[in-house]
Amino acid sequence: MTYDFDTSPVPADVVRRQYLASAAGDLDALRSTLAPDVEWTEMAGFPLAGTYRTPEGVTSQVMERLAAEWDDWAVHDDTYVADGENVIVLARYTAVNKATGKAIDVRVAHHFTVRGGLIVRFEQFVDTAKVREAMR
Repeated sequence: MTYDFDTSPVPADVVRRQYLASAAGDLDALRSTLAPDVEWTEMAGFPLAGTYRTPEGVTSQVMERLAAEWDDWAVHDDTYVADGENVIVLARYTAVNKATGKAIDVRVAHHFTVRGGLIVRFEQFVDTAKVREAMR
């Protein structure tokens, strides 16, 4: 079965659209993938640790802050595992910290829950020590 990638409600396609929007810096497109009551959790120990709600809250408190603190922040999503509304993505973060000039290249796992064609929940798993080390 073939899906129109721009409109498909298939959970993995929705998640992929979110990554593409983020990579393009298109925060409006990114917000369009998020449910109004989204819960976006950055892992304890990560510089932006916490749970953010609403599409605007996610983009202003996560994406915009990452862009302000890191050069060339990128998520390289390479493996998707989908089971119903759950999508696990294995990926890497790469970036250079603006304050220290130190680079990161760390593996991450993201767990998304997609309902009705929108991301309702996100949880990040990452080696926070490597990220923090680049900030010192």
